[in-house]
Amino acid sequence: MPVKFFKPSLSLLVPFLLTLSSCSKPAAKEGTLQLWVHAGQASERQVIAQQVKRFNASQKAPVIQVTFIPEGAYNAQVQAASLSKDLPDILEFDGPFVYNYVWQQNLIPIDNLISKAVRQDLLPSIIQQGTYKGRLYSVATFDSGLGLYARRKQLNAAGIRIPAGNKDAWTIPEFDRALAALAQKDSDRQVLDLKLNYRGEWFTYGFSPILQSAGGDLIRRSNGLSASGSLNNPASVSAMRQVQVWIQRGYVDPNIDDAAFTNGRVALSWAGHWVYRDYAKAVGADLVVLPLPNFGNGSRTGQGSWNWGITANCQNPKAAMRFLEFLLQPQEVLAIASANGAVPGTKTAIAQSSLYSPSGPLHLFAAQLLAGQTVPRPQTPAYPVITSAFQEAFADIRNGLEVKTALDKAATTIDLDIQDNQGYPDVSPVARNP
Repeated sequence: MPVKFFKPSLSLLVPFLLTLSSCSKPAAKEGTLQLWVHAGQASERQVIAQQVKRFNASQKAPVIQVTFIPEGAYNAQVQAASLSKDLPDILEFDGPFVYNYVWQQNLIPIDNLISKAVRQDLLPSIIQQGTYKGRLYSVATFDSGLGLYARRKQLNAAGIRIPAGNKDAWTIPEFDRALAALAQKDSDRQVLDLKLNYRGEWFTYGFSPILQSAGGDLIRRSNGLSASGSLNNPASVSAMRQVQVWIQRGYVDPNIDDAAFTNGRVALSWAGHWVYRDYAKAVGADLVVLPLPNFGNGSRTGQGSWNWGITANCQNPKAAMRFLEFLLQPQEVLAIASANGAVPGTKTAIAQSSLYSPSGPLHLFAAQLLAGQTVPRPQTPAYPVITSAFQEAFADIRNGLEVKTALDKAATTIDLDIQDNQGYPDVSPVARNP
């Protein structure tokens, strides 16, 4: 899951980043490509280390040298290396930040480097995520899934219809009735887990899709120049007001221990693919995975996860692409997907996956990505500010602030940032005038 990134003013950021730049990459040996990866869960690190070892053993050159960087400091480290012109050759990054990195001229387009066969096998959501202004800048070995987890017996006992798939999602009136029916059978009436114990990017990833389902959005997608009229339009306000009502009625568990669903405190959990293993272990065959509710324009869900790109520092982009295409081989895609439980990033790997193939328990998530029911987070260099503003708005709404007020505030913050950056022209002023 993506991490939080806050974009302060450059005047405040530079001293901090120059300090961090002392942690920059080691000097590369001739024939060596430097690779930066976020230090996620141990199983992922182990797989990536093994993949680097397998790639290096498969040829004489180039040799990949991998550096794992703590996830919480990852984006700051990238910005520090960018300022000091010390980025690695190959960079991993949270998908929505690709546009900001391109704007800063940190990444090169790869559409002329990637083979046609590999590109055609990628999920359309990954191509969409990695494309900016008509050029492909990043690829990914996995994508993400978002939905509702439930116990089938509890739904049946409460007389609640179980949706058959993405196009059969509960309407909001249905979902409200389901929450009320489940609450009647629950001693504390807390029946819905929204993962309120999570931090940062979860709130944008997890809840901005309801804006799009309702007819709103985080920003005006046609030109990317304004959040006003989209983030705070009547549809967005109505959708977020619905979330506030669920909280105010006492339906939402605070989940301070991340065990609301596994311990049986709630009947429904609004979460991603990453919880499946724990939930399946706790619930067994009674576990059912459902689409998010339909707020009026069809169920929508998030997409995107960690991506790979080639930096402007790379002196051998063709060799770097050979490594990325190695990672996109079906067995390598399945290796990382097995480690983190994510949706495999290629159609071939999905067909071979025990979890995500048409007969798998998580096929719903793959079907969402393949059918275009997922929505990428805004494809603009302004994204770091957009996500920070929405996260703050969600916190305000959760704590009782009038919804229109909270969304107006967020929209103003985003619009001012876009204005301050002259609408984010094609190249960052800092990149243009280093």
